[in-house]
Amino acid sequence: MNTSTPFRVLVCGTNFGRFYAEAARRRPGYALAGVLSRGSAASRAYAERIGVPHYTDADALPADIDAACVAVGSSISGGRGTELARALMDRGIHVLQEHPVHLTELTDNLRHARRRGVQYRLNTHYPHVAPVRDFIDAARRLAARQRPLFVDAATPVHLMHPLVDILGRAMGTLRPWRFADPAPLPADIGPQPFRSLHGVFAGAPLTLRVHHQLDPADRDNHALHWHRISLGTEGGVLTLADTHGPVLWSPRLHIGRDADRRFVLDGPGTGRLGLGTTAVVGSTGTFRTVFSDLWPEAIGSALDGLREAVADGGDPLRAGQYDLAVCRIWTDLAARLGPPEIVRPATPRPLAVSDVFPAPERIRPGTDRPDVHRPGTHGPGAHRAGSDPTPAGADAPPAPADTSPYTPSAEFFDLVAAEHTATASAPAIAALLADADLSTGPVVDIGAGTGLLTEAVARARPDAEILACEPAVGMRAVLTSRVFSDPDLRSRVTVTADAAPDLDLPDRISVALLCGVLGHLDADGRARLWRRLNRRLAPGGFVVVELMQFEEVSTLPETRLATATAGRYRYEWSFAAAPDEARDGAMRLHSTWRVYRDDATQPERAVHDSYRWLPFGLKDVVAESGMTARTLPTRPGAPPLAVLIRAADAPDPAKGPALPKARTGSDGPGTPSAPTLFVSTTDG
Repeated sequence: MNTSTPFRVLVCGTNFGRFYAEAARRRPGYALAGVLSRGSAASRAYAERIGVPHYTDADALPADIDAACVAVGSSISGGRGTELARALMDRGIHVLQEHPVHLTELTDNLRHARRRGVQYRLNTHYPHVAPVRDFIDAARRLAARQRPLFVDAATPVHLMHPLVDILGRAMGTLRPWRFADPAPLPADIGPQPFRSLHGVFAGAPLTLRVHHQLDPADRDNHALHWHRISLGTEGGVLTLADTHGPVLWSPRLHIGRDADRRFVLDGPGTGRLGLGTTAVVGSTGTFRTVFSDLWPEAIGSALDGLREAVADGGDPLRAGQYDLAVCRIWTDLAARLGPPEIVRPATPRPLAVSDVFPAPERIRPGTDRPDVHRPGTHGPGAHRAGSDPTPAGADAPPAPADTSPYTPSAEFFDLVAAEHTATASAPAIAALLADADLSTGPVVDIGAGTGLLTEAVARARPDAEILACEPAVGMRAVLTSRVFSDPDLRSRVTVTADAAPDLDLPDRISVALLCGVLGHLDADGRARLWRRLNRRLAPGGFVVVELMQFEEVSTLPETRLATATAGRYRYEWSFAAAPDEARDGAMRLHSTWRVYRDDATQPERAVHDSYRWLPFGLKDVVAESGMTARTLPTRPGAPPLAVLIRAADAPDPAKGPALPKARTGSDGPGTPSAPTLFVSTTDG
């Protein structure tokens, strides 16, 4: 797709439309041409805040608009979105319309687009959300290898249309489909939130459970859950745990039997017993990252589809046959289920994982380690840590203190950090550095770890001098090896053993990187570091910060977050967290690497790390540093980054960001920017 000329996009509506606006603002090859609304004060203020024209009449639109995103309810929702979509098509504007749209209206819209010589697409949105895309891609690969034996799906009623689309994309086809009426509810059992029906979808048996209650004034906030789908084959079950992830793979349990019908648990043919019972693919973020990253990125993907259709210039009605079939299936299901029960529940009280999995009290037999074996999720990676390795096969508790922090686990660090750095933090920081003035001093990577980010900075800016500071001997050994093995790095990167806050800084620095460092420092240490950085940061310089996903002391049960293989060995990494009993307001973070040979079920060795972390949020960083901070856009679902600029260097709001290629605001639509804090897999 040619993106040399920006595709100018108008957004209609400023409720869900703000996510469309954010997609058009941040996606390469697009330009937000304006906002069209009924003219409320909030819509006008939003358009002014993001610096685009505001319109209230389609007839007043300029002639240079390529496409419009109609995020206004259609007639099925009591809105005028379809009427607006056709008025825009009458002006020669291509249209992407937000679901739901009645089957008759969808058919008429596609015909209208054909008559007007424009493209029209219906956006069901959720098939484009990154974890759903991952599920769809995996399902297609699975179905190509083994015949699907069943599909089990659940959805709130107002997201049933997107569910059909997700299933169609996952199965690679919609046909044949056939449904039975839902089972009747027993009498006198009280309100039932779910209705269930059975059928066939894409030739596979389907069980569908629908949360059949609806608050017409607030649909999303009162759904008991979002999309959940399991696709089963003889080899295992692929599951989308939630619309926003993660995806699970559970291999089929099958154990051989001997002549006496007893399980054969060892010997030839038992290698598959070493398979993990369930693998977690991908990671989960916060609801804030759903709004700031996942949804705008999903809409960007839908925009790409519209733009490709414009470039192809095909018949919109012919191209829309799949969408019509999806809508027809949805209509059939809705007719069988009947109208949902109207409810107006009170505001729910969401619970944190620490409410459900409190601090563990039980002890595993044979150890003095707390029983924290229950799985959970915590971000896409873990901050590096270090402690003494245990004897082969042992599973001893993590040491409460560290005389040589981070060194034992240095051998494993790149196994999980390299991919994250290459796909998330490195591209974001490289974009930030693209037009930055680095002539005033070096880039200082504080807590450089094994040098993954140091190397990425050097590749992004061949003119940059870099000071890489890493106090941990093991990590610094990898860093130094990385630098020494590359003549270019060797000429520009200086490696030191300095540790924050009292590291030896040059008189002037252009950029400082603080990735996974600040929580190791107490308030006094952080204050000293900020004073020194503020004094030495050159005019126009900035600081990049990564934090963990802790704004307050929390408990996280141990969970396996990554598995990697190299040669005959398999490496598994687990992470847990608990309050630090020795210090109020602090946590102990525990990281464990286990090394297995071939299909062995017992590790040959395990390395346990434990270190103290003081939780706080970006607002605390802003208050302590005296700088202004905004988040950086990065890969959806990846840990966010924040860039800090001294108050004296802050841009004039009327002139936009001071950093040209670094879109330093990744605010969610209509809300102030705020990061998701996380466990980092980049620098220490």
